[in-house]
Amino acid sequence: MQYIKYTSATNYKKATNIESSKSIDLVSSRYPVRLTDYYAGLIRQPDDAIWKQCMPDVRELEDADQCLDPLAEDILSPVSGLIHRYPDRVVLLVSNRCPVYCRFCMRKRLVGCGDAPMTEADLYKALEYIAAHPSIHDVILSGGDPLMLDDESLSLILSGLRMIAHVAIIRIGTRVPVTLPARITPGLCTLLKQYHPLYINTHFNHPAEISADSAAACTLLADAGIQLGNQTVLLKGVNDSVDIMRELMVGLLSLRVKPYYLHQMDLVKGTAHFRTSVRTGLEIMRGLRGHISGMAVPHYVIDLPGGKGKVAVLPDDCVIQGTTLHLRTYTGERVIYQDITTDPQE
Repeated sequence: MQYIKYTSATNYKKATNIESSKSIDLVSSRYPVRLTDYYAGLIRQPDDAIWKQCMPDVRELEDADQCLDPLAEDILSPVSGLIHRYPDRVVLLVSNRCPVYCRFCMRKRLVGCGDAPMTEADLYKALEYIAAHPSIHDVILSGGDPLMLDDESLSLILSGLRMIAHVAIIRIGTRVPVTLPARITPGLCTLLKQYHPLYINTHFNHPAEISADSAAACTLLADAGIQLGNQTVLLKGVNDSVDIMRELMVGLLSLRVKPYYLHQMDLVKGTAHFRTSVRTGLEIMRGLRGHISGMAVPHYVIDLPGGKGKVAVLPDDCVIQGTTLHLRTYTGERVIYQDITTDPQE
């Protein structure tokens, strides 16, 4: 499989006038930096919401307590490139490349550890696994970013999945509409619409990411009959306020993008400086419910360590004792979750 021609990569130091230093270079040598000309152009000043999401920060190397793979994806991978956590769905990691390397990435451990897409041999092994498990009805393409693959490679994957009778739904997780909107072309949309029901979840984190270009990309996808959702990560200093989150969620609806999840930051090594407390997330949800359209209110979720899955957290049903949360998984298991982050205002 092949990637699209990636001609839009920019030198982050030149584009942002960031000063080279040993500490910054050390961060980027451990956690590589990549961004597009387009996304760099959204930066208005150093340390703004866009900057924080894509620029290296020395605090990435100071985080020694969190885990490389808190969601146990490696353990839940029966064949290369496939994660099987829930009975009826799997994640297929078809790409190792993204237009922008987000500093809060849940798969930060894999960034820079090889850039090649999934091989055809591994794809066929994954398809054989899916075909052998009739309980799998839903396949999520992830990575990296699946839309960094060229159209021919995407067609190979999608047609292979559509040959499996029990696969009812295909989803694509992508940040391309946000970071490289020029990739969303009429030709790509014509390809994708052949494989309905097909859903795309994109990843807007801040209102500044809603631009004429990203809006045009979402319009092309929606006009192709593709249902669009959005997964936002709650990030300290980026979007951890009610006003910003209201503007973002309402803005997404104007793009025909349904807010789906608001994620509590995973306990991924190198990302602790982005974490808010769960109490902050619950206060934001209180500020959304009843104040904006219910269609604009996402599910606030914690993806539990150890591969136990996502738990939706509502302001009225989460039992908090100090820094201890009492939660229940989709299987009914009761789990104690330690909220290790305390916000200054608390």
